[in-house]
Amino acid sequence: MSSFGLVSTQTQHLIASMLSDDVFVDKFLSESVKRLGTRHGFLSRGLAQLGIGSLKSNAGLYCWMDLRRLLKEPTFEAEMELWRVIINEVKLNVSPGASFHCSEPGWFRVCFANMDDETMRVALGRIHKFVAQKKGGEASSRRQCRRSKLEISLSFRRLDEIMSPHHSPMSSPMVRART
Repeated sequence: MSSFGLVSTQTQHLIASMLSDDVFVDKFLSESVKRLGTRHGFLSRGLAQLGIGSLKSNAGLYCWMDLRRLLKEPTFEAEMELWRVIINEVKLNVSPGASFHCSEPGWFRVCFANMDDETMRVALGRIHKFVAQKKGGEASSRRQCRRSKLEISLSFRRLDEIMSPHHSPMSSPMVRART
């Protein structure tokens, strides 16, 4: 909840009260799933229109964008070089796949959960301009993207497995810790 300081007792109490209200949690999760699905669809369709593939997923706060064709060579060093250009020149905050132990260079994670429609349009516009410049013109950036058979699939059973310390997919003991 806070990156730079302690969370106040009042805030902790408010959050604990909200999370103990089953009706609120059910409505919140339902609305969250709906909004995240809409946002993911907006981003993935926008990327596809630009000729950029993305992994098909059914859950999450982010999307995996396929920029392998923009790498100078298929290496993680080239991925980091491309990432620096995207951060410094395109002015988009994306994360390189190497940061998440991707086995293949050229995949970038884009968090869409906190973007409104206008921010999403600006981001897609910047990506479009960058791809057009990188490939030598707008015609090549509109190439139809190949459909990837890669998928991310997460079952959703009201967080049962995530909440169980015996089945936690997290490797950090800090993430698994419960009070």
